[in-house]
Amino acid sequence: MSGTKKDMDRWLGDGGMALIGAVGGTFESYGVDGEDLGWVSGGFVPSELACNPHGSVQAGVHALLLDAAMNFAINAALRGRDRTKATIEMSTELLRPALLGEHYSLRGDVVRLTRHVGFGEAAVTNDEGKLVSRSSGTFLLQRGD
Repeated sequence: MSGTKKDMDRWLGDGGMALIGAVGGTFESYGVDGEDLGWVSGGFVPSELACNPHGSVQAGVHALLLDAAMNFAINAALRGRDRTKATIEMSTELLRPALLGEHYSLRGDVVRLTRHVGFGEAAVTNDEGKLVSRSSGTFLLQRGD
C-alpha cells in the first residue's frame, strides 16, 4: 500500500459516534502491524443505556461496539483518503453476559484487505481475559484514487 499512515487520533474516545460513548465504549489506541494489519483497542464499562432492566448488556450493543471496532481497525490500516464505506456482512456471538458497571476490554483487528473489501474481527473480553462476545465482518471499501 502506498501513502502515509492515517492519523486516527481524532476518533479516539467514542470513535466519532456519540452512541458508543453513551453505552460506555471507548477507543484508546490503534496501530498497524506489518503492511495492512490494522488494530484498535479500548474499553467498555456498560452504562444503563446499554443494559436491559436486569443489568445485562443487550446483544445489539455488543454488535454496535464490535462493528465499530472492526471499522476503526480497517480504517487505521487504510492509506490517504481510503476508508470503509459500509458493513456488508457481520456475524456476532455472545458467550457470556456483560453486566452494568463492570469493566471489559474491546479489540478490533484486520484479518485481510483486498482492493474492494476488508475483513475484520473484534472481541469483548472480561478482566480475566475470558471472551464475552466476538464478531467477524466484511466491509466495503471506498478507495480515494
